[in-house]
Amino acid sequence: MTDLSVADFDYELPEELIAQQPPAERGASRMLVVDRATGAFADDFFSSFGRHLRRGDLLVLNDSRVIPARLYARRTLRREREKPTGRIEVMLIEPVSPQQLRTPSLRVSSGARAGEHEPQSAAMNQWRALVRPGRKVAIGERLVFPASTGEIVLEAEVLERGQFGERLLEFAPVDDFFAVLERIGHIPLPPYIYRDDADTDRDRYQTVFAEERGAVAAPTAGLHFTPQLLESLAAQGVEIARVTLHVGLGTFAPLRVERVDEVRLHSERYTISAEAAAAINRAVAEGRRIVGVGTTVVRTLEAVVAREDGGNSIQPHSGATDIFISPGFEFRLVGALLTNFHLPQSSLLILVCAFAGPQRTGIDRVGLDRILAAYRYAVEQKYRFFSYGDCMFIA
Repeated sequence: MTDLSVADFDYELPEELIAQQPPAERGASRMLVVDRATGAFADDFFSSFGRHLRRGDLLVLNDSRVIPARLYARRTLRREREKPTGRIEVMLIEPVSPQQLRTPSLRVSSGARAGEHEPQSAAMNQWRALVRPGRKVAIGERLVFPASTGEIVLEAEVLERGQFGERLLEFAPVDDFFAVLERIGHIPLPPYIYRDDADTDRDRYQTVFAEERGAVAAPTAGLHFTPQLLESLAAQGVEIARVTLHVGLGTFAPLRVERVDEVRLHSERYTISAEAAAAINRAVAEGRRIVGVGTTVVRTLEAVVAREDGGNSIQPHSGATDIFISPGFEFRLVGALLTNFHLPQSSLLILVCAFAGPQRTGIDRVGLDRILAAYRYAVEQKYRFFSYGDCMFIA
């Protein structure tokens, strides 16, 4: 049991270092390289990422695709004299039925083959969502979603009410729900980006290998890659595999407890394809290094191997995980990590500190001290922080 508090994972960040826009060119980012053994760090550029990889490394990407999950609605008037309200922001979190996200390209599915269509059910139209302002949006309320022309293109009823603005919505059936989202939805930029989303965000807040729709936040370490870099890595003998973890809003949710050992995370859905499982198992059997691109990949791989009762061989499947990784955690698969800079006192920063330190030694502060020192250096050197910012490679 750790004696660390969430407040220990804090650092000062000038607001001007929070990247509000992506770099002018994808991949034109700086990269801070951290030696996992010594804690030493050095400046580099992401364009040189290949120099830090070895022939035979397995690079694991998260191919989750961000959906335009931010919608704007109006409440329907229940009484003739009731005054109309301003617009209601609705942020979709996840469908009640994961099959709703299924696309013909999905390589592994739960219960049905990729591309199969299942009978429509009520659950297929139900989504967990955050509603703001949510105080007056009650159970039984109906929300309507207009297009820019004023035409109502979606309707939903509030079925359940949760904490912190969470609601369960049931949408009236439409021919193609995701086509409507593409028409009226907005890219769900993180709350620390203080601007409205732009057309360019539909491309730049998406990795070039994004395929499986379902995320409401991008796996941001993957935003740096270009097709050309991926080709060059493969040419130098780096094997590349893809897993899917749909990033939820929990990645931005504040930790509402004081102690690290009290943290509980929202679950997120993942898929390990047969191809990815085979690649990971080969790398483990041959003693090759697995390089995780982003904390989402780390959480996916370490959650999956934890299911194997002490073994390191994994099976293709889909599931959900609420794994929380903190200092002292034993990493069984991932040997190096590419990640962006994370918010103070966040679960992602705690994971990075765990990765940078000893495992299961009881020396809980080593990784914490290393990463906070690296973050202070990054602030001094004016690295750009968070989703559209620069990155860090820990090996």
